Amino acid sequence: MLLLAEWLLCHSLVACLLLHSLALSSTTAGLHGANTGCSESCYCSESADGGRVVRCSNMRLAEVPHDLPNDTRRLYLDGNLLTTIPANAFAGLPLLNELDLSHNELTQMEPGAFRGLVPSLRSLDLSSNRLTTLEPEVLGGLRAQANLTHNPWHCDCRLQVAMPRLDLEPASLAGVVCHTSEPKDIGIDTGVPFVMVAADLDLCAGLKRTTDVAMLVTMFGWFAMVISYLVYYVRHNQEDARRHLEYLKSLPSKLDRPEESSTLSTVV
Repeated sequence: MLLLAEWLLCHSLVACLLLHSLALSSTTAGLHGANTGCSESCYCSESADGGRVVRCSNMRLAEVPHDLPNDTRRLYLDGNLLTTIPANAFAGLPLLNELDLSHNELTQMEPGAFRGLVPSLRSLDLSSNRLTTLEPEVLGGLRAQANLTHNPWHCDCRLQVAMPRLDLEPASLAGVVCHTSEPKDIGIDTGVPFVMVAADLDLCAGLKRTTDVAMLVTMFGWFAMVISYLVYYVRHNQEDARRHLEYLKSLPSKLDRPEESSTLSTVV
């Protein structure tokens, strides 16, 4: 009986060790699976509210990573070398509510760059880049609170037309401060918020005058073309009429000759 009890005890210990090893293996595999769900260039963590936080800051990235987790709620891409945001760059992140693109080299954002983020995005940081203008087609109806400060904004007709079509929170537009302006003789001071400039000045006035002149030149060109055609048409018809008239004048003389010859034959 003693030997049987020892044998059962040994087998119980072996079974416990095996179960413990399996449990450790499962835990390790689970942790490994969670790590592989994160982008290779970034660090992922869970926030207090349970959302996925992806940090890709200061990684010298030249483009937005393509392997970002679909459940990302906060994405930090600040301090990189991004120069452009292509269309559909964040289309696979339907839960994203905070996006930091500050301190990059952004000069261009393609239309549809933020496609798919309209329902979820609440905070967008574009500060400290090289942006000069905003296009409604780029932001695609975003209603987020945006940080647009410290960009070399170019205040011109293009920006004045675009601003009322943006759906960003109104306070965000105060960050658009004029660095350069056009036309240059309109007297916009550097460092003035564009919302103050746009309320008092019409930056499209010069463009409208240029457009009016271009329209007048075009209309004059068409008018001259029509006149030339009419002159050619009249002259061409006059020439045809003259030839036809000469032909008609020549007909009676040709008809008189047979009559004269018949008269002579009769006399003879």
